[in-house]
Parts: sequence; C-alpha cells; structure tokens
Amino acid sequence: MAAVESFSATHPGDPQPGDLIEIFRPAYQHWALYLGDGYIVNVTPVDEGPPATFASAKSVFSRKARVRMQLLKDVVGNDTYHINNKYDGTYAPLPVEEIIRRAEYLIDQEVSYDLLGNNCEHFVTLLRYGEGVSDQANRAISAIGFVTAAAGAFSLLGLLRSRSRERQY
Repeated sequence: MAAVESFSATHPGDPQPGDLIEIFRPAYQHWALYLGDGYIVNVTPVDEGPPATFASAKSVFSRKARVRMQLLKDVVGNDTYHINNKYDGTYAPLPVEEIIRRAEYLIDQEVSYDLLGNNCEHFVTLLRYGEGVSDQANRAISAIGFVTAAAGAFSLLGLLRSRSRERQY
C-alpha cells in the first residue's frame, strides 16, 4: 500500500475534480469534494458565515448545514489534508461530470446534518459514489455501542453482587 501524502494550503498537491478531500482538524476530520480550479464543495453550519472551517464545536451539534463552494486553501487554513478516495475499492465512482453536476446543484442549499447519520463524509461520498458512507461515524457508533454495553455489564455485575450480599445476611 502506498504512503498517503499530506498536503496543506501552501503545498496543495494535485487534486482532481471529483476527488474526496479529508481535512485533519484537531479533534476530527472534515470532508470536502474537489470541484477544480482550487474550489471544493462542503457542508458548514447554517449560522456560520464564510469562510466556514467547521472548526467550531457548534458544527458537531448542528442539525442543519449549508452546502458551500469555497476555496480549498481557505477551508484547510493551517490544517493538513489528504486526497482520500478510500472507498473506490468498495463503490464505483460516478462519472466526474455527474459528480460535479450533482455538487453544483446543491451549492447554497440547506441540508440536514447529523454527526452520526448524515455528516460531511456522508455528504461527499453520496456525491462521489451515490452512496453516503462514513467510517468516522461508524467508529463513533461502535465506540458508543461498546461504552453502552460496558455500562450495562457493570450495572448487571453490581446488581448480581448486591443480590449475593443480600443472601449472606
């Protein structure tokens, strides 16, 4: 497997129209779709004006998002990014013209946003593949499931212990 190269606003790499761009924020990854000529399309909180970086905590809890066309360098800011078409082995990308047409149609539209079920990665993979997928959300759902199961197990252990102590007296 080839090493994944990191890019930045000062070292932009060579993304192609229709490529998925994974931007590394301090606590999470933000996703965008490259349109060409330095522009991307991405979702931002409805009440956040340009240049929206999705870096604020409110973006995580927002229920609505706006589709924006922005310069990649403005969205990346001081962060780094990868060109990451990681789902190409699982899903066939749509033709580039179709991807761009679908993306451009949605610019300035308000869309629903849900961190686990309809986030920025779901948005761009839906444009590229016709299927909204997010490993980031799946990892979060798995972690939540593990914590819930562990909490349930500890509660059950506590209940069993208290019953066994009751029998001893």
